[in-house]
Amino acid sequence: MATSKKYFSIRISIFIIPPYIYCIDYTITIKFLYTKPIHTIWYLSMLTPFGNPQNLYLYSYYGIDTMEFVKIMLPSFLAATVLIVVCCLFVKSTPLTLKNDEDFVLDKKKTLIYSVLFVASILIVFRVVPYIGGTIVITIALLFLDKDSIKEVNYPLLATFCVFFVSSGNMARIPAVSTFFEYLLPKNTLLFGILSCQFISNVPSAVLLSHFTGDYASLLPAVNIGGCGTLIASLASLITFSEFKKHQPEKVKGYVVRFSVINFSFVILLFLLQTLIP
Repeated sequence: MATSKKYFSIRISIFIIPPYIYCIDYTITIKFLYTKPIHTIWYLSMLTPFGNPQNLYLYSYYGIDTMEFVKIMLPSFLAATVLIVVCCLFVKSTPLTLKNDEDFVLDKKKTLIYSVLFVASILIVFRVVPYIGGTIVITIALLFLDKDSIKEVNYPLLATFCVFFVSSGNMARIPAVSTFFEYLLPKNTLLFGILSCQFISNVPSAVLLSHFTGDYASLLPAVNIGGCGTLIASLASLITFSEFKKHQPEKVKGYVVRFSVINFSFVILLFLLQTLIP
C-alpha cells in the first residue's frame, strides 16, 4: 500500500485499495479501514508532486523545483510514516480469508501499454514532456488500444475538481475574502491552511490560499496535514466514507467517531511536529 502511494496519485489508490479490502473477511475489515488505509493512503501521498491534486497544483503554480519540493515535504512524510507504523503495531495480526480464489490472468499487452503511458504521464508532471502534446498522445493511444478505458473514466469526479478550481479562484477575487486571508495568512500560514482544509477541503484551500501567500514551504505541508480531520477535509475521505457506508451501513456511526478521533490526533501531532522544523 505504501508503495502504491509513491507511484500513483491518492485518488487512484483510493479506488484501487478498498475493493481489495472488501474481498477480505468482514471480521477484520473495520480494524483495517480505521487504521491503515485511511492514513497510509492520505499521508504517504504527500512526498511527491503527483501524489495528490493539491501537490500537483502548488508544484505547478509556484514552479517549485522537484528536489526542493521533496525537501519541504520529507519531514512531514517521515513523521506521518512513523505515526502510521505505531498505529499498525496496535492492530492485532489476523489471518486473511479471501472471499474467492478465482484465477487471474495478467494481460501482458495491456500491462506493457499502461506502463509506457504511465511513464509518459510522470514525464509530463516533471515537465520533461509538454503536457498538451503528452495528453493528446495518451488519449489517442487509449482510443486505439483500449477505448473501453475512456468510457470508464470517472467524469463526475473530474467535473468536481473543475468546480473546485473555478469556485476557489472566483472566491479569491471577492474583496472581503481577499482582505480576510491577506490579514490571516502572514500570521501563520501553516495553522490557517490546516484550518481552512477542515471547512472547504484541501484542494480548494490550496487553490484559494495560493493567491494570498508566497510561502509555499508552509502552505504545502498545511494542505497535506489538513487533509485529515473532518470528513470534508479531503475528497478522498468522502470517497472512502461512501464506500464504507455502501458495504457496512449499520456501522457508519462507529466509523465516523473513530475516524474523527484518529484523524484529529494525527492532524494535531503533525502540526506540532511541523512547527518544530526551522
